[in-house]
Amino acid sequence: MSIRRKARRPEGRSGRPRLLSDDVEARLVGASRTGVAVELAAEMAGVSRSSFLAWMARGRVEVEAREAGEKPDPAEEEYAALYEKVRTARATAAARAMMNIRRVADGGIVTKVTTRKFRDSVTGEIVEETVEDRTSPDWRADAWYLERQHREHYGKDAIVAVEITGLGDLAAGPDDQAVDLSALAERLDRSLFSVEYPPELEDGSVVDAEVVDE
Repeated sequence: MSIRRKARRPEGRSGRPRLLSDDVEARLVGASRTGVAVELAAEMAGVSRSSFLAWMARGRVEVEAREAGEKPDPAEEEYAALYEKVRTARATAAARAMMNIRRVADGGIVTKVTTRKFRDSVTGEIVEETVEDRTSPDWRADAWYLERQHREHYGKDAIVAVEITGLGDLAAGPDDQAVDLSALAERLDRSLFSVEYPPELEDGSVVDAEVVDE
C-alpha cells in the first residue's frame, strides 16, 4: 500500500521568523536525548507540545513516503530530518537507561572508595591500601525488565495456568479435563491450614510409644 502525502498550502512569505529554527531543533533533539517526555522536551525548546507533535507527524509521513519509493518533498525536508534525529535520540536514551538497569541488576557498582596508609610491621615500609564498596545484585531490576519487555509471560496481568491433558505418552481421553494448578494450590493451602491437631501433639510431646523387638 502506497503512502500518499496530503497536499499542503505553500507557506507565505510574511516576514515572520520560522518557528522550527536550527536552535529549536537542537534543543528538541538534545532534550530527547536525555529521555524526557514530549511535553518537557517541547518546554525546554520553547515551543508548544502540539507544534512538536505536528512536526513529528509531518516528518514521519515524509520518511515513510520515501521508504515506500516516493520522491522526496523538499518542503518536508526539515520535518523529516527532525523526526529521524529525535527518533535516534530517544532510542539512544532508552538504550542508556536499559544499560543502567542491567548494571543495577548485576551489581558491582562502586559506591565508596576508602584509601588508608599504614606501616608494614615486617618491612617497616609505608603501604597504601584501597578498599571499594560495591552494590549487591538487585533482583528487582530484573523483575522490572521482564515485566515490561516480556509482558505476556511476566506482566502483572499475565495468567499463570498449566493445563495437564495426559500422562507421559498417553493420549488425552475425551473425559480428561484441564487442571488449573493455581486453583489447585489455593485449595490445597486452605485444606492444610484447616487441619486441627490434638493439643498434646502441638507441643511435640510423645503420646504413646511401643518398642517392637524384631
